[in-house]
Amino acid sequence: MAFEYAPAPESRAVVDIAPSYGLFIDGEFGEAADGKVFKTVSPSSEEVLSEVAQAGAEDVDRAVKAARRAFVKWSALPGSERAKYLFRIARIIQERSRELAVLESLDNGKPIRETRDADLPLVAAHFFYYAGWADKLGHAGYGPDPRPLGVAGQVIPWNFPLMMLAWKIAPALAAGNTVVLKPAETTPLSALFFADICRQAGLPRGVVNIITGDGATGAALVAHPDINKVAFTGSTEVGKAIARSVAGTDKKVTLELGGKAANIVFDDAPIDQAVEGIVNGIFFNQGHVCCAGSRLLVQESVAEEVLDSLKRRMQTLRVGDPLDKNTDVGAINSAEQLARITELAEAGEAEGADRWAPSCDLPSAGYWFRPTLFTNVTQAHRIAREEIFGPVLSVLTFRTPAEAVEKANNTQYGLSAGIWTEKGSRILWMADQLRAGVVWANTFNKFDPTSPFGGYKESGFGREGGRHGLEGYLDV
Repeated sequence: MAFEYAPAPESRAVVDIAPSYGLFIDGEFGEAADGKVFKTVSPSSEEVLSEVAQAGAEDVDRAVKAARRAFVKWSALPGSERAKYLFRIARIIQERSRELAVLESLDNGKPIRETRDADLPLVAAHFFYYAGWADKLGHAGYGPDPRPLGVAGQVIPWNFPLMMLAWKIAPALAAGNTVVLKPAETTPLSALFFADICRQAGLPRGVVNIITGDGATGAALVAHPDINKVAFTGSTEVGKAIARSVAGTDKKVTLELGGKAANIVFDDAPIDQAVEGIVNGIFFNQGHVCCAGSRLLVQESVAEEVLDSLKRRMQTLRVGDPLDKNTDVGAINSAEQLARITELAEAGEAEGADRWAPSCDLPSAGYWFRPTLFTNVTQAHRIAREEIFGPVLSVLTFRTPAEAVEKANNTQYGLSAGIWTEKGSRILWMADQLRAGVVWANTFNKFDPTSPFGGYKESGFGREGGRHGLEGYLDV
């Protein structure tokens, strides 16, 4: 008889969400110039969590000017002094990690065990790592005395709000830049809590500014003439618009965009281990991952065995309350994203692919989608070509390594890939052939602040993380 799980909810009492939040500019919270606000909603319950200021062009200009003023003193500090602030921020994040994990799960919809065990440790690790680089920039390989660029305008997505903030702010500050950051409209709260952490750490006023708003706010920030660096993570469509916006200017740009990663399983792979990697690759964070392994390529001779094992594993996934520590798959981030996932899944059926999902009860309120896989998928199907950004897996088969490479590379994207085989020589050969920025071997979705991350083709350009992540914030 299967064991039944009793509910194990994390307490909401550890986080105190204010009824409203202003913009964080020059070290202080304040209202938007025109007084406009919007609401942020918990996707698991559709509960309004708070009201947040909507920044306009005037607010963007004010934030950029504050960052420009702060840049003079911040960039002149010795690297060892900047490092102290970054170390302090990292320690405070660790001290407040339970609070931040609950907040992220409420505002984003992802399971608490992911925010607690993956997101928050990596957030702190990035600040610790780049704190270590702050006084060693001359040894990073970009010249003996690299200089900061100035003011960085950063726009982050809703799938990993706090982690994407860390990926961008930590190297920018370590290199001596100041920052104006705009979080996603649906997940602004963790960035606003980070603003409070900056004050708690004693960070000088204006070094980090947080402005909340929609796409128009982000566009105004990107287009501001006094921004020296633009960093964006999000959709390829918006990334292209940003590239057009900065064309002809001297702004430095890094773009981390969409993906349609291939997770490739050979006939000699350890099946149980590979299945865990497949599940982690596509159902982690509800599939809201740019590098998600949304295309499963399985060698024909083991396809049936892999699919049987995968379906058994999917039947054990628990979908529900993100604050329950037993939950594997949380809520879809927004009604808009749920509609996008639903439309593409229906297109998969309409085009002739076979749809399968485990039976499970979904909550009556909130935005939910069952973990789903499609078989009999061809490379012409939309579900095999377009980024779904949800818990939907397309399964294709191959016979030879060369065919696997051809199918894996047959995409406009090039962000990541996974290889499952016991042969080291095959791993190296495949990794050399795959046109992907990150290739995992016998694992998937493993991140480390010391390792660079980024893509090719329509997955963007530039790298974040590691020594390489400093280059985008230095005048080299």
